[in-house]
Order: sequence, then C-alpha cells, then structure tokens
Amino acid sequence: MAIVWTPNLSVGVTSIDDQHKVLFEKADKLFEAGKSGKSKEIIGQMLDFLDKYTKQHFHDEEVYMTSINYPGISEQKTAHKDFIAELTKLKKEYAASGGNICLIINANQMVISWLTKHISVMDKKIGTYANTLK
Repeated sequence: MAIVWTPNLSVGVTSIDDQHKVLFEKADKLFEAGKSGKSKEIIGQMLDFLDKYTKQHFHDEEVYMTSINYPGISEQKTAHKDFIAELTKLKKEYAASGGNICLIINANQMVISWLTKHISVMDKKIGTYANTLK
C-alpha cells in the first residue's frame, strides 16, 4: 500500500497542494522503509524533515488563510499545534529509544492519519472557501 497523493485530495490552492504532495512523497518513503526493515535508519531523518517542513507548511497555510480571511483559521491553528506537539513527542521517544518498532508504527500511523484525514476534511474547506471569493 503506497501512500500517494491523489487529485481527490486537492485543496484547490496550488501552493498548498504542492506542499501536500511533498509530504505524501516523504510519508511514502517512511512507509516503504518500514516494509523493508530500514525505518530505524531513516526515521530520525524523517522526523527532522517533518519537523522543519510541516512548520513551514503550516506557516504558509496560515498566511494564506489570513490573506483570504478564512473563518476556520483558529481550528486550523489548533490542529497544526496538536500535530507539532505529537511530532515533538515522537522525536523525544526516538531520541530515547533509537527507533524501536512501536515508535516506527506510531510515526507511520500519525503521518498517514494526518495526511488523509486533515487534508480531506479540514484543508479542503480552505479551497472551498477560497473558491467562493472568485
């Protein structure tokens, strides 16, 4: 089961969709590494990437939402903070355990859940709202 961005996940805002595609590519690499038993070797790199990239992505998304006066921005900011808190927790667990199988499974589940649920439910609303402004 590959983790692939598909057009039905499009938010309808090119800059946001492009960043989501990168997140899907990285998540798929993590998933594939887990299947081939190499996740311990790359999970630290992936967590570091996700930490930096999601913070930039969330910033960019929030700037965009502010620019269009998106009414759901506070819920988005809360979801973004929650994801960063979960990611911080995973990074601490990785530092303490060195990437045990439980951590690898949790990282995969968190990323997959975020990408599919958050984008398809919350982020799509941004695009829907932006389209009403055209």
